[in-house]
Amino acid sequence: MYAQCPECLTVFSLNTETLAQARGEVVCGHCDTVFDALASLSDQLPPEPFEHLTPRMPEAPPRLDLAVYRPAAEPAAVAEAPAPHDVFDEFAHLVVAPRFARKPEKKRRWPWISASTVLLLALGAQLAWAKRDALISDDTVGPLLQQACGAMGCQLPLVQDLARLSLVARDVQAHPSVPGALLITANVHNDASFAQPYPVVSITLSDANGSKLAMRRLRPAEYLGDNATLQKGIPPDGSAALMLEVEDPSGKAVAFEFDFE
Repeated sequence: MYAQCPECLTVFSLNTETLAQARGEVVCGHCDTVFDALASLSDQLPPEPFEHLTPRMPEAPPRLDLAVYRPAAEPAAVAEAPAPHDVFDEFAHLVVAPRFARKPEKKRRWPWISASTVLLLALGAQLAWAKRDALISDDTVGPLLQQACGAMGCQLPLVQDLARLSLVARDVQAHPSVPGALLITANVHNDASFAQPYPVVSITLSDANGSKLAMRRLRPAEYLGDNATLQKGIPPDGSAALMLEVEDPSGKAVAFEFDFE
């Protein structure tokens, strides 16, 4: 015999002993709905596919006349009905697996997860680009970025920190081939752990009395002839030699000052 859950439409197979023991009231093993199995009881299943079992029309209870045994007259003991939860617990192990249970639809979450991941990566890239100077100049993060960029064949942008540039040596002399000019050489050391661009060099010439005669600002392209060297910058913990040619006003310049911008 078969009965169908009115809530999830799952069809179960059961026997008369189970129905008699539960008095027709059963629990759906699929959705836990309590329902009357007698309402949809059927001897056979209709041809598939089907949606509902034919409902059982209420009938008048049959009258039993053919008695086969009758005990002596004694005070009839009132049988205590089992508690509802006992019936359900006893019937629970008799519930069979559904034959026509509807499979729950699986929600596709991977598109949302993929989109969220891409957006987070894009946001992280934007933040990293906005804070690139601070990240590259950091003594801990900077070397890691250099290693990662070197493995991928890229080059980090140059970050300038004039406080980490130091003038190691300098010298001034008359230009050997240009009359009325001075040849200034200097050695600049990069104390940072990252490459720095060549700075703008400011030179101030003074006479013997300390009076300023002239000042000249030279951009990297003006004192470097190699464009590849200019793009690489001063290497981390490395040095660069600068050679500057400036005019000697009135031939009275005896001292000079170096400054980086």
